[in-house]
Amino acid sequence: MLNTLRNMLAATGSKAHLARTSLWCAVAAAVAQGLAYALLFPLFTALFARDFRTAWITLAGIGILMVFDGAARWGEGRLEWRIYCEAAEETRVRLGEQLKRIPLQQLSARSSGDLNMVLTSNVQDVVAIAGGLYAIVINTLVAPVVTIIATFFIDWRLALALLVIFPAATPLYRSLRQLAGRENRISAAAHADTASHIVEYTQGLAVLRATRQVGASAQRLQDSMQRLRQAQAKGTSLSTWPSILISTVVQVGIVAVTALAVWFLFEDSLDLATVFAIIAISVRFSEPLAMFANMAAVFDFMESALERITELLGIAPLPTLARDETDTTASVQFQNVSFAYEGNDAPVLKGFSCTIPPHSLTALVGSSGSGKTTITRLLTRYADPQQGTVRIGGVDIRGMSQAELMRQVSVVFQDVYLFDDTIAENIRLAKPDATQEEVAAAAQEANCHDFIRALPHGYETRVGEIGGALSGGERQRISIARAILKDAPIVILDEPTSALDTESEVAVQRAIDALVRDKTVIVIAHRLSTIVAADSILVLEAGRLVEQGTHEALVQLGGRYAELWATQSRQRHWRLAAR
Repeated sequence: MLNTLRNMLAATGSKAHLARTSLWCAVAAAVAQGLAYALLFPLFTALFARDFRTAWITLAGIGILMVFDGAARWGEGRLEWRIYCEAAEETRVRLGEQLKRIPLQQLSARSSGDLNMVLTSNVQDVVAIAGGLYAIVINTLVAPVVTIIATFFIDWRLALALLVIFPAATPLYRSLRQLAGRENRISAAAHADTASHIVEYTQGLAVLRATRQVGASAQRLQDSMQRLRQAQAKGTSLSTWPSILISTVVQVGIVAVTALAVWFLFEDSLDLATVFAIIAISVRFSEPLAMFANMAAVFDFMESALERITELLGIAPLPTLARDETDTTASVQFQNVSFAYEGNDAPVLKGFSCTIPPHSLTALVGSSGSGKTTITRLLTRYADPQQGTVRIGGVDIRGMSQAELMRQVSVVFQDVYLFDDTIAENIRLAKPDATQEEVAAAAQEANCHDFIRALPHGYETRVGEIGGALSGGERQRISIARAILKDAPIVILDEPTSALDTESEVAVQRAIDALVRDKTVIVIAHRLSTIVAADSILVLEAGRLVEQGTHEALVQLGGRYAELWATQSRQRHWRLAAR
């Protein structure tokens, strides 16, 4: 529990001083409550003795303590609201900054539902609970302590009786909490899985309808929801047992202490005023402890959410090494690189080496899974190879900051991602301080200026989620305009024309011609006809470089590239025929 409280305080970030102030307000309120209940003893004593003057003075003291308690609670509530509003924003900013540093390989291993859950509901719930849970915990611990101390001044025997109520239940309480915490973590994982299924179902609905798989996919989603419901039901059920246990012990304890007080009354070792005071104090002593037991489920939930946030914040960024070279030409070198993806022992690249001269066009060719995409990922430091080095201009990229590396490389992906913003802002993403004239010039070179101007709002047209308001060719040309505006010396092309119609392909190819001028270009080639003019073609098979040369040289060699070229040459003559 103490670790959870420390983590909760850490979750409030720079607002921890507000949390500590809120804590002291809670302490003040709890002390005031405990002292107010302690004053019941002199009040009852004065009433039974018909000492009304003392009774009125005591009541006035209780009233002052209650006003003080209310003021402390008001201050605590104000601080809780500030903590909730400000710390939630700060925590999300911290997570956002962390996402910038985390290796992309680590992010790719997490589902979109899991990340969404951490960044939204987990942060919101943790900060909301952290803002108020401290006060509840302090109230449930400090008030009984004050009450016990006061009870020792009234009757030490009954104070000891109150103290021995809970030790017997503590081991079982801890065991039940551990079990409930484990089930709540399973529930959280099921929640993230369901969130991922929902995202997958909604984004893939068009494909599901076209393939008549809506029902099957909906059934998978329902199965995921069913697993979530079962996990939540089990976790909630187990979370209630610690509360039931402590509540039962509390009720039995109150009865036992009351019976003991009555017995002392019959033995003439207590007067009636003291008995009434002890009964009232016992109730006050037990209420916060029962409330504390009821917080067990909240603690379990907090621990699960905190674990997920802490895990994401704890992922170490790729290390930056000391630079061993200062050359900054746009050449690229892979030196004996071997790489396997996390969780997969089979290497995707095995001893791969090559040198790509500046201002040259190099094509990567091979069957699916041969390592083409992995090579470009390693160049952008998606992850670090387990063996070997990747260099740009003679500089080990591990010695470059992420910002410096990204200044050197532009990537045009086959699947273009545009943000739900204006066309101008999507192009300006590569250079946030670019003027409108620079944006328009990049669009002109990318052969997309005319269609943008024809839109109702021109460059201020919003493209929709993932650029859904534009065609594939239009999205591709905007991504190329973005790369032109960035003007990085090295350009990676992931076959950007493979999924386009003929007209769009011609427009995109013109845009590419403008992009790659005077650049070092690495292209992942699926259609070999597009790379016959490449300066060098690297043929990969099962993670190894098996052939290298120009198109003419490799065709004459009669090896793997010649086989691929012959296959694609035959495919160009395929025709659809009706039966």
